[in-house]
Amino acid sequence: MQKYPIGIQSFRSLRQDNYIYIDKTKMVKELVDTGKTYFLSRPRRFGKSLFVDMMECAFSGCRELFKGLYLEDNWDWNKSYPVLKISFGSGVHRNVEELQQTIQAMLNRWRRIFKIEYENKTLKDCFAEAIEKLAECHNAPVVVLIDEYDKPILDNITNIPLAIELREELKNFYSVLKDADQYLKFVFVTGVSKFSKVSLFSGMNNLKDITIDQKYSTICGYTQEELERYFVEELKLYDKEQVKEWYNGFSWGNSTVYNPFDILLFFDSGVFRNYWFESGTPRFLLKLLEENQYFIPDLEHVEASEAIAESFEIEDLTIETLLFQTGYLTIKEIIQLGARRTYALTYPNLEVKMSLNDALLGYLSQRQSAKEKNVIKLYRLLQANDLEQLEELFHSFFAAIPHDWFRKNNIEEYEGFYASVFYAYFCALGLDVKAEDTTNHGRIDMRVIFETRCYIFEFKLTETGKTSGTAMQQIKDKQYAEKYRSEFSEIYLIGVEFDKNQRNITAFEFEQYQ
Repeated sequence: MQKYPIGIQSFRSLRQDNYIYIDKTKMVKELVDTGKTYFLSRPRRFGKSLFVDMMECAFSGCRELFKGLYLEDNWDWNKSYPVLKISFGSGVHRNVEELQQTIQAMLNRWRRIFKIEYENKTLKDCFAEAIEKLAECHNAPVVVLIDEYDKPILDNITNIPLAIELREELKNFYSVLKDADQYLKFVFVTGVSKFSKVSLFSGMNNLKDITIDQKYSTICGYTQEELERYFVEELKLYDKEQVKEWYNGFSWGNSTVYNPFDILLFFDSGVFRNYWFESGTPRFLLKLLEENQYFIPDLEHVEASEAIAESFEIEDLTIETLLFQTGYLTIKEIIQLGARRTYALTYPNLEVKMSLNDALLGYLSQRQSAKEKNVIKLYRLLQANDLEQLEELFHSFFAAIPHDWFRKNNIEEYEGFYASVFYAYFCALGLDVKAEDTTNHGRIDMRVIFETRCYIFEFKLTETGKTSGTAMQQIKDKQYAEKYRSEFSEIYLIGVEFDKNQRNITAFEFEQYQ
């Protein structure tokens, strides 16, 4: 039995207690050999903290912890460096004073460990003093490792004035690094988001961002090759392609990786579940999607510029940037358009697609128990191929949406809202769902595959008391079913019309394609 390092962020503990470790130490050698100051963005629970802790052990000269790893024979163990490690990963900072207390506690810890006597009083000046005195005392440059640099801000992102206060406090603290360059050996900063250089990074504009650098696309996470090399016995117990469909697919360049938190919990329990998603439901993102009337099916094929990796701004939050930096969307393809580079984004895997849509339904319904009953009922109706009851299920859902939702915005005017609900329900079941599916006659609003059957949907928004039949007619006129004729013996055409004043379904036509 292998020991899985679930939730372990201490490299020393991991190695001394014989937990399995996928060797990422070669990356440290490459970073040190080619540069000095780096920034890496990855979603939560992706192994950033363990990587930072591993670097601390390497720079501190703990050779015994690297036995059998790449660095054991490829690192100068005759040299060690003083390391200042900063982490904001634990706890929630509810105001600037609590953030200052956390920083003060770190300064006090360095005082005890390194015997530093501070002459200055401000947090910023004490940080600068610690770097300078350590370099002089040890006759060696200092290594600064900052983990979860942005967590105090992200914990308060819904409170914009407070988030800005915290950002400015951190900006002031981090600005020390720019002027301390002569005393520094290496600087490595990790976080979920990257704020633009005009805000938090204005004092650290010499950082090299390796977030979407091809050489470091697998610096966190497990590649397919690593999974098959380190988990040979585990993979014998499961369908490899099913494991891949559920948990692989996160990409920041030319390779895809598994989230370590997900795959370790899966091997430990043997049950396919949304482990990573459950560890932090993105309610703030769900609210933004709703408020911005985002067409949820579009999340399957988002096009974005390079700004997705660096345009996070408290005062101007961009949904695509948030979804990418937090891991709910990932890079599917990098497209070069002349001198311009763009990114095709999509869901990384089945877990994220299914879970995000399930969470969205829960957010819209405001009643988790009712949503769960509807999802279960939907699956059973599909098993029975009962399309009449399918209409009733969705009609009931729209009728149950609180009136306050319609007072806060004009979603009843938005055809995409109703289509998004249908899409989210089928995705929440983990089915093969595709929106805007292209044929040689046009685009199908949505197609759903269930077992051996294919369902083709077209959606229309109409005025009060009017039904046009145009949804079903369009499916027939455009011959959408022809694309699936050879693949499925049963194909069903479903035309759905919504009344924007009644805020519900007014027509639901269906028939089997012959």
